Amino acid sequence: MKILMIILCSIMLLNAENVKSISKLTLQDAILLVKKNNLQIKMANFDQEIANANIKKAEAQNFGTLNFIQKFARSDNALSVFGFKLTSRKANFGDFGAQQFMRSLATNNPNTYTAPPNNLNYPGDYNFFQSSLRYEVPLFTGFKLTSYKHIEKAIEKMKNLDKTQLTHEKIFQIKKTYYSLSLLSHTIAQMNIILKNIKRLEDTSKAMVKEGYATNIDVLEVQAKLANVLRLINQMQANQTLLYQYLSFLLNQKVTSIVLPPQDVTMIHLTDKEILAHNIDIQKAKNGLAIGHNLVTISKASYYPAIGAFAQVSTADNTFLGDADKHKAYTIGAKLTWNIFNGGADSAMIQKAEIEQLKASTGLDLAKQAMLLKVEKIKTQIKSDNYEIASLKQGVKLATAIYNNYVGRYHEKLVSINDVIIKQTKKIQIVLKLQKIRNKRNNSIFKLEQISNQGQS
Repeated sequence: MKILMIILCSIMLLNAENVKSISKLTLQDAILLVKKNNLQIKMANFDQEIANANIKKAEAQNFGTLNFIQKFARSDNALSVFGFKLTSRKANFGDFGAQQFMRSLATNNPNTYTAPPNNLNYPGDYNFFQSSLRYEVPLFTGFKLTSYKHIEKAIEKMKNLDKTQLTHEKIFQIKKTYYSLSLLSHTIAQMNIILKNIKRLEDTSKAMVKEGYATNIDVLEVQAKLANVLRLINQMQANQTLLYQYLSFLLNQKVTSIVLPPQDVTMIHLTDKEILAHNIDIQKAKNGLAIGHNLVTISKASYYPAIGAFAQVSTADNTFLGDADKHKAYTIGAKLTWNIFNGGADSAMIQKAEIEQLKASTGLDLAKQAMLLKVEKIKTQIKSDNYEIASLKQGVKLATAIYNNYVGRYHEKLVSINDVIIKQTKKIQIVLKLQKIRNKRNNSIFKLEQISNQGQS
């Protein structure tokens, strides 16, 4: 995670010159900015738009299709040529060989009735242009189209939930970063106080060396402790810089300073029922059940007939739109298709869809139980952290008092400088542990907020 954070921050730094910086940014303003500027959230918006377009596409199926069809053909095939002429309303008796028949009849030709007509069997090349408008509309599909529309709406809702979940994740990261910066700033301030105390102790040890009450070893021990505290402060400041860079990455805008929130987050109180009602993963699972229900309906559509209607107007000629009004024609009709038997495949598909829905329903119950277990684990951890924080706060007070006591005793030459440094080290350890536990508690509460879909504004 640290490596990923460093990589992301490095990318952000490459573009820092082109980004306007923000200072003294409040947490609420940061939440508004992440909703507006975060690139992943913008990509989720595109997914929403795609899902909405799919709904419109599904709804459009109910209105049928209107197509303009332009045909062109050239042929000397007898059947085609006669059909072209008939379609163009240009067929005549001559196409049946009437003239040949009459000549043969006048000459008492014995083959009058059996001689093949040349005009019908051997027509010349013929051009055919047909322009038509055809409208087709489904009248009944076994509720299939309605179910498809419901599925697309459910998918759109799923995309909305995905975006909401992503937004909550980014807000979780924003809050986590803000409160980490607050704790870090407080700890740095405490470490600076410790640094000043050690510097005073250094001056004291140097003075005692001059008076002959201490040795140079005492001074070196204090200076080594001083260097160690400086190292810790520098590490914290480096972490502070990384946190600001990560915050800038989340907001897609450079942030130089923030308004620090309180160090500790207020615990939220919700019942298990309220948490399950608001949890996005549970909502997505319920939405998946709705999709499964519609898939069952679609699989059952094969038991119903499919009925559609069509209407067509056209005109045809051996030239494009030649005598269009004179050669126009219309056709209207309906079509029913009903699958009677397909080897039981339809029944198997329905059974499969119903089993998958039962599986999804069982998965939803399992997800609820797992979510409640996760919530209970987080709550238990928060309670444990509360006790540890209270204990560590008292520990800091005690360690401070003990350190001050040992400094006084060192002045009186009752303890060694090493004893004083040990007590100072103990205080530093408690201060750092307190920061770590408070940070862990805050993150647990943010996670609980995220799970219960709370505190996202």
